[in-house]
Amino acid sequence: MKLDETLKVIVSNPKLDHFSTVEIRTAYMILNTECTMSASESRRFVYAELKKLVNKGWLKKNTSKKKGLISYVKTELFNLKPRIVTSSVNDNENKLVAHTLFENMQELNCRLQDYKNDLLEGLGEAEEYRTLRNEFPQMHDELQPKYNSIREKNSRLLGKIKAIETLINKRAEL
Repeated sequence: MKLDETLKVIVSNPKLDHFSTVEIRTAYMILNTECTMSASESRRFVYAELKKLVNKGWLKKNTSKKKGLISYVKTELFNLKPRIVTSSVNDNENKLVAHTLFENMQELNCRLQDYKNDLLEGLGEAEEYRTLRNEFPQMHDELQPKYNSIREKNSRLLGKIKAIETLINKRAEL
């Protein structure tokens, strides 16, 4: 099986175990300075390379039940040994910067998921306070401040989600 050398370097990173095609594509475009493909073309290329690894049993493809998002996890069979050929100190520096950017993207995606989960929890809580307030009008004065507080918290979470999504989308366009 012939696998792109840059992709080998990215996927074989020991800190990388759970990732998406877009995350690998972003790292690929940053690391592969000779890449002339568009973001869309490189995503398709990376997907095809990841599919090879799935077919060999080195990666497992997971699809989330809620949104149908696809992610990959390394299996026990994963044993790629990348050959890293560095021609200069600048290449090493570029790879270090790209690796840091890739780790930042993973952190942003994790933070985004946490905020989205918190928002869903908050929406359920706000909905329940509203229902309780309507069912028990005598408790309105007690429940209204709690309802208002959770709504404010949800608004702040929406702002955080929007900021992170904007940053991720800007990085994905690179």
